[in-house]
Amino acid sequence: MTNTLDRRTLLRLAGTSASTAALAGATLTGSATAQAAAGAFRHGVASGDPLPDGVLLWTRLTPTEQAQPGSGIGPEAEVTWQVATDPDFTSVLAHGVQLTGPERDHTVRVPVAGLAPATTYWYRFGYAGGWSPTGRTMTAPHLDAEIDRLRLGVVSCSNWEAGYFAAYRHLAERGDLNLVVHLGDYLYEYGTGQFAAGATVVRPVSPAHETLSLADYRARHALYKTDPDLQALHAALPWVITWDDHEVANDQWAGGAENHTPGVEGDFAVRLAAARQAYLEWMPVRTGVDGSIYRRLRFGRLAELSMLDLRTYRSQQSSGVAVDDPARTITGQAQLSWLKSGLAGSNARWKLVGNPVMIARLDVGALPAWLLGPLGTLLGVPQNGAVLNTDQWDGYNADRNELVNHLRATGTRDVVFLTGDIHTSWANEVTTRSTGRANPAAAEFVVPSVTSDNVNDFLGLPAGNALSGLGTTLIRSTNPHVRWAELDGHGYGVLEVTRQHCRMDWYHLSDRTRRASATRWVAGWSVGVGSSTLRRETAPLA
Repeated sequence: MTNTLDRRTLLRLAGTSASTAALAGATLTGSATAQAAAGAFRHGVASGDPLPDGVLLWTRLTPTEQAQPGSGIGPEAEVTWQVATDPDFTSVLAHGVQLTGPERDHTVRVPVAGLAPATTYWYRFGYAGGWSPTGRTMTAPHLDAEIDRLRLGVVSCSNWEAGYFAAYRHLAERGDLNLVVHLGDYLYEYGTGQFAAGATVVRPVSPAHETLSLADYRARHALYKTDPDLQALHAALPWVITWDDHEVANDQWAGGAENHTPGVEGDFAVRLAAARQAYLEWMPVRTGVDGSIYRRLRFGRLAELSMLDLRTYRSQQSSGVAVDDPARTITGQAQLSWLKSGLAGSNARWKLVGNPVMIARLDVGALPAWLLGPLGTLLGVPQNGAVLNTDQWDGYNADRNELVNHLRATGTRDVVFLTGDIHTSWANEVTTRSTGRANPAAAEFVVPSVTSDNVNDFLGLPAGNALSGLGTTLIRSTNPHVRWAELDGHGYGVLEVTRQHCRMDWYHLSDRTRRASATRWVAGWSVGVGSSTLRRETAPLA
């Protein structure tokens, strides 16, 4: 198997002169991908949640043609794994054997420990005399290491039927990234034609019906992991992932979902358990002892990344003044307490938050109640204004206010939310009644969808149309804390973290329906250390 490597990546940690070098871009060549698709490891390889001394490795074995994902059949099999310091595996540092079978859908998850911090490794899996494609991964720096730079690819909302994952290809080819952060909606549950590309199915899903059972969710995960560009990005870099709603069903909350009809589609708890089981089988993500996936990863003293779960514990979506009800929650009390104490107690320069849905206010057509005074109460205007999307933090004002007030009370600065979900691109300052407009508590960078429909797609208009432009103008005029928004583009973000700034650059695809789609830089916004006020950048990252 031939792998193309531009250059080896290492973190050089030497006191104050330390710097972060980057992973090379190319991973699987076309022939390697074809071989993987035809063999026992046709769903590729992946790594995730890097620690200073280890990383989680993943693959899926197809021991026989009958042992298809979700089939529940096939023999138990032993899969070997190797981790090496070179791509030719002349220096194997760690190895082992793991048993897999139909009870885990023949997936393999290996938590490798005993590795060196800030080091690039190569890994592979073996079965019946053959090897999987080779993957590369990187351990995190030592917890107290002084590093100068970290670069992340940031993605969200990748709908199979709406197009090809060219965004993943462009990220895999960059050669300057240390990590990929996926903020949710890694896959979609809909049946074919139910959520396509502007009503056009670019490539149909399998199974063709909406996913409901464990077999359905396993098969849908497997479909996504046949995409060559997704495979390439998984094999190129470690990922840190969280789920949003479509990994189960649209607008999911703790006890149900908008896209689930009790009595017709069965017990929601059964569906949820099936979706969660398949997700944890097919994803390189670590969980807590209680099965929770909200977690924190550290990258030296430069950055700490808190990944949130905003579906498992949330109250059902509501509207009107109910969004102010302190009894309703988007995080759950335990997770909110964990987040507050973690952010306030962190000694990392930057506190990054992997945040599946937008936290910044989005007021539509009304001033916030705290500006209207008693009239707002009489009119039934929610505390932070009439809101458009109550599935976001806007629908759970009490949690947002509690978090922001805690940041202010503890003097916690340099908090940056990395957000997905709404398929569009935003640079926001996080404000509430307690901050006022002039003193934002944090910054927020929202990345567009990889493929999922956004404003112009729903309108049936080309990107950059007048209506989308008008929408952006209205949003900005009503929401001065929204410093920039773009409602039509699909693509990804690249986040650079240095000691001086945290900066997001947005890249949009020319055509999501073409695998060979080009990409272009559309904007860059940054926030300096000690400030939550955003500033616009005039050129892309070097």
